[in-house]
Amino acid sequence: MLDLTTWNLSIPTDPSPTTISTARLNNGYQSQYLRRNADGSLTFWVPVTGSTTADASYPRSELRETQSDGSLSNWLHASADSYLSAVLRVDQVPSKNKVVIGQIHSKDEPGSHNDPLLKLQYHYRRGVGRLELLLREKPGDSQVQNILLADNVQLGERFGYDLRVTPSGRLGVSVVSKDGDQGSLYRQLDPAWSTQQLYFKAGAYIQDNEGPSDEGGRVTFFHLNSLHR
Repeated sequence: MLDLTTWNLSIPTDPSPTTISTARLNNGYQSQYLRRNADGSLTFWVPVTGSTTADASYPRSELRETQSDGSLSNWLHASADSYLSAVLRVDQVPSKNKVVIGQIHSKDEPGSHNDPLLKLQYHYRRGVGRLELLLREKPGDSQVQNILLADNVQLGERFGYDLRVTPSGRLGVSVVSKDGDQGSLYRQLDPAWSTQQLYFKAGAYIQDNEGPSDEGGRVTFFHLNSLHR
């Protein structure tokens, strides 16, 4: 199931990105950046030549968590048990071979560092796909840990991921592929994250901005669901 009722979409239009509202997204929106497939899946496409948001170097076709009325959703981890689950495949990567497929991000506001807590990245390396967790220990840290979760996830192979943050600040990340490659990480977050308003993101956020217009990232999602309880 793909539930888009609590998401908006950023697409890398020329000359600057466009945000597709929650209402428009749920009214059948599609374009070159988001294709609706006959089986109900969604394919995100982002070219390396796409425009970028003000605080980013790379283009994206990426969902951002909202409320059902379209207002932005931001939450403190103490407020609920928060989950994001997805089933997807990566069909194409750019020449730098990296595409971010899920994030937990912090809200840009006074006192916030506007940092991702984590990014889940597909990295096609030496002919083999890897699922890597880019984890920031504290808000404001310039360096992130790159943690290998699973190897041997091929282009076109279906896999799933689950992200969870408990009210006590316990982080859980797990991945599993159709062929049985899997990995997980569980960790207590630094207390500094307790004051950061967070939100989920999912889609195709390539880590590349060089090359021809037919180079980019293509990712197909079969299931996507967020939950706070």
